[in-house]
Amino acid sequence: MNPASILKLMSAKNRFVENHPKFAAFLQAMFSNGIEAGTVIEVKVIKPGQDAVTANIKVQESDLELLQELRELSGR
Repeated sequence: MNPASILKLMSAKNRFVENHPKFAAFLQAMFSNGIEAGTVIEVKVIKPGQDAVTANIKVQESDLELLQELRELSGR
């Protein structure tokens, strides 16, 4: 990944945190204790005037490797 792409990604991440500080804090709290393989992460989306849609994943080792790489990119 080139430096310009990394800067763009980091800028988008910072903007997300500014726009959604409670959600960012929630994610920080969940990931600070470490997520282990077998953990289920569920997401629910409710669009205006539509029914809720829910999906979940069971975390695998390869998912943890991706999260570690993203953490290293962000300098944490």
